[in-house]
Amino acid sequence: MTSVTQQRKAFKGTAQIKLSNDRLQLVFSFVGKRHYLSLGLHDTPINRKVAEAKARQIELDMLSGYFDATLAKYRPEPLPTAVTPILTPISAAVPQVRTLTSTELWQQYTNYKASQLKETTRLYHESFDRLFVKLGDVGVDEALKVKAGLEKITTLHYTKRSLGQLSAACKWAMKHGILAHNPYEGMANEMPKHAYQLDPKPNAFTEVEREQVIRAYVEDTRPGFTYQHYASIVTFLFFTGCRPSEAIGLQWKHVSAEFDLIRFETSITTCGRGKALRMEGSKTNRKRSFPCSPRLQALLKSIRPSSPRPDDLVFPSPTGKVINYNNFCNNAWKRVVNEIKPGTTPYCCRDTFITMQILKGTPAMVIAQWCDTSVDMIQKHYADQMKLLSLRPID
Repeated sequence: MTSVTQQRKAFKGTAQIKLSNDRLQLVFSFVGKRHYLSLGLHDTPINRKVAEAKARQIELDMLSGYFDATLAKYRPEPLPTAVTPILTPISAAVPQVRTLTSTELWQQYTNYKASQLKETTRLYHESFDRLFVKLGDVGVDEALKVKAGLEKITTLHYTKRSLGQLSAACKWAMKHGILAHNPYEGMANEMPKHAYQLDPKPNAFTEVEREQVIRAYVEDTRPGFTYQHYASIVTFLFFTGCRPSEAIGLQWKHVSAEFDLIRFETSITTCGRGKALRMEGSKTNRKRSFPCSPRLQALLKSIRPSSPRPDDLVFPSPTGKVINYNNFCNNAWKRVVNEIKPGTTPYCCRDTFITMQILKGTPAMVIAQWCDTSVDMIQKHYADQMKLLSLRPID
């Protein structure tokens, strides 16, 4: 994530927030001695608020004469569990119950999970950090209030995803004795389904439509910025059935000198605030080789630079950078392809390749290896659909 960490020197009487080993740290001077206090927290919006509060407390104590030279007073305390008794000054015998907030639960959950997750998943979690900070201090057990608050500050799509994430956090909290029940159980499923859940069937192009799409990119001459540049990656997607992230991350070192074999070993995903991350292996953490058809070989030969470096991208953006998949979908894809077949995404190229290979008699086991999927998935979502469409009513 983009850090707003202060890198300037900490002046006398002030505590500055810095990053050290990807953790938040407070730096300050007192009575001529330099102090470095590691908080042990990742740089997230929620954790930064904790660091800012600690920094202000240190500054106030230095000014008022209550500074704790051992620093124990300023180290982060464990977050409260679901019900933490706080004794009131009126009577020590009457406890006041403070409820764990949804933001505090989320902080505990993501800090615990951080070391176990891929970078893409960690950045995905950070997108919810900002939402929960904006939501404010709502008790984790006030599920309806949390849902209503989320609906005011974000879309239904992200509200549903947020409730699902909170449910996962509650399950983790129950496992570790932090919560007694999960108030978000089933809430996400009660909301309207996403489009991909309503119609999970493959959405393949016909062979005629496929050629129309490729030709539309090749011949795109709209005034201003044209989309001809993307003709090669769209053709590649149609004739390999690979995932868009795999095509975007493909480098020339992954293409054989004879253009007859491609190694899908990495992928590039855009996460967080547009940050491109290269990941080893596929979505399923596997690597595979793909034999090129004559048409695919001709494509690769036609776009290969005279002497590319091994790490150069096969399909860079028009400016020579990594293609941003979301921008590509929302602009280049929709503006060109919607005129031919509305309601599709670049993933439909994968559906098209698999469907056409089935119709041409390629064994499902071979297709599964080429496309990094399973025979069961092909038979359930592609082969059975083809059989159904081939049947006709009896007069």
